[in-house]
Amino acid sequence: MLKDIRAVADETMVLTPEDPDAEQVNTNWFGAPPHERMGTSADEVVTAFEETAAALREQVSVSGHQGTATFYVWHDAEAGQLRCSVGSRKPSDLVFPVVYQVTEDLRAIVVEFLEDRAPGSIQWGALEPVPYPESEPVALAVWAFDLTPFGR
Repeated sequence: MLKDIRAVADETMVLTPEDPDAEQVNTNWFGAPPHERMGTSADEVVTAFEETAAALREQVSVSGHQGTATFYVWHDAEAGQLRCSVGSRKPSDLVFPVVYQVTEDLRAIVVEFLEDRAPGSIQWGALEPVPYPESEPVALAVWAFDLTPFGR
């Protein structure tokens, strides 16, 4: 999994503010069965993402991209995956089908993923009723890293 996270920086990055759908190619997801997750520490995963973010920032700098660029990571609990993407949006303007909250705590997102013992499935007895619209939805935690090189 760590190798796969670092490999994100080797992929072709598409930054097209005029065509956000084209940026979907930048989304990656990482799923690992529980036995593989137990052998990986949160600190190792956080370091891999931080190294990837720094490499992506360098790529944006070299590419001459003049606009906003953001690398972001979240835990998709429904799919049992840790996901990341790059887009030409500000962290406050990312596209998610749910309410999200930008956080500086990447480690908490990674820990939640590593402790997810039933990735992509929910046991019948663990099902919870869908809250009635009166209640506030729980915001999805998203770690965002500004890829705009310093000095711009």
